[in-house]
Amino acid sequence: MTLSLPNLLSLLRMGLIPLFVIEVLRGEPFKALLVFAVAGLSDALDGFLARVLDQRSLLGAYLDPIADKLLLMTAFIVLTVQGTSTAGVQIPVWVTVLVIARDVLVVVVALALALAVGRRDFPPSALSKVNTVFQVVGVLLVLLSGLDRRFNVLALGALYGAATLTVLSGIGYILRANRMVAEVGE
Repeated sequence: MTLSLPNLLSLLRMGLIPLFVIEVLRGEPFKALLVFAVAGLSDALDGFLARVLDQRSLLGAYLDPIADKLLLMTAFIVLTVQGTSTAGVQIPVWVTVLVIARDVLVVVVALALALAVGRRDFPPSALSKVNTVFQVVGVLLVLLSGLDRRFNVLALGALYGAATLTVLSGIGYILRANRMVAEVGE
């Protein structure tokens, strides 16, 4: 089995995670920002290429979101733990806990749906996609705040927005899962 270009880009994104962590831990906000931006561009590019080249695959359907979640969860954790030595703003612990808890909830709900009712598709909602945008923007602004403290307020705003959307999208997933189970029971 050969890997398609979109799948290779997803693997590249996963491979960039240790480099991102190293740059954050070394106190290099510009380099960390650059690595995170390249990883983000690989995400946009892999989805685009999968559609344009008609290279959508089951492997890609799993790799892409896994790579995204690993990158974002790692960024939230390391920018919470590392604090202000790399960024002007430290991601509050409670925001990181919400982000991780919601992602774990989504995986558990998807697994439960697959096991209980045989439902294998659990696509992201529109609210979840907006939430991901806020999380990515929040990380970018936190890293930018390490270069210029004028980004502090914007970074905090994006983080609080991401926290709010994280809670709302988590509730949305629970409600969707409930409807799916009810539909199977009818």
